Amino acid sequence: MPLKHEITAGDGPIAIIAGAGRLPIQLVEHLEKTGQDYRILAFRGFAAPEIRKRAQANVDLLDLKTIMSTLDGWRPRAVSLVGAVRRPGFTALLGAYSALRNMQEVKEVISRGDDQVLRGAVRLIEERGHKVVGAHELAPDLVASRSFCGALAPKEDDRQAIAVGLDLLASLSAFDIGQGAVIARNHVLAIEGPEGTDRMLRRVKAQRQSWFGLRQRNEGGVLIKAAKLGQDLRVDMPTIGPRTIAEAARAGLSGIAIGAGSTFVLEQEETLRMADRLGVFVATVDLPWMENIR
Repeated sequence: MPLKHEITAGDGPIAIIAGAGRLPIQLVEHLEKTGQDYRILAFRGFAAPEIRKRAQANVDLLDLKTIMSTLDGWRPRAVSLVGAVRRPGFTALLGAYSALRNMQEVKEVISRGDDQVLRGAVRLIEERGHKVVGAHELAPDLVASRSFCGALAPKEDDRQAIAVGLDLLASLSAFDIGQGAVIARNHVLAIEGPEGTDRMLRRVKAQRQSWFGLRQRNEGGVLIKAAKLGQDLRVDMPTIGPRTIAEAARAGLSGIAIGAGSTFVLEQEETLRMADRLGVFVATVDLPWMENIR
């Protein structure tokens, strides 16, 4: 299981740095349900309107000075970075980070993959004395357990595809590529890139369309979503939800396999209802490299 970071009780709130998607919304709902104090710092152009309206601060993604001064003023007992953002260009990142860090160090960090940039952001926050925790530590119920599954089960071809997908993702971890791949039997149909899971699935759908898009062939296959080897789950945990199910069904896939204990599932009941209705299995798998995930 992922390493847990101790979240100590205290007078300070939990600070949520919110990007795009429904995960920040569900985290806020969980904190409210459990009676925990929180503050929201939302990224303009990314966070959903519902989050921006409730936020105590709305900032630009690269306004690091305001982000840090806001956190310093809140004196939170924990900080959680939640939701997706698009990586800015090299020059924009260089200008933003160099205001707070050594220029050469910044160049080395942002010349690598997205995971290194996220880790650099965590280091900046931690160096200001703030504890960074994952949303999975604040709201563990949002994470898929080993028993999380729908009514349908993977068949032999599906299990073979899952094994191939896990091997593929493990081998790609060093290159900081995405967390997903689509496999049909032994064939790699797609690897997730910067475009994200939904667009990858649309690529698979387009590949499978007949001439003039008149008919789609249902050829099976499995979407495998898994945390990368050495990944820091505090800032980048794989996530699926009802929209993932819908896109997988449109692409003609048999099902989806996700890492147990290391994947967020949004709107879990609706996700399984939709999977059963559309004939898509949802299965969890143990990742052999989990001990190397934070």
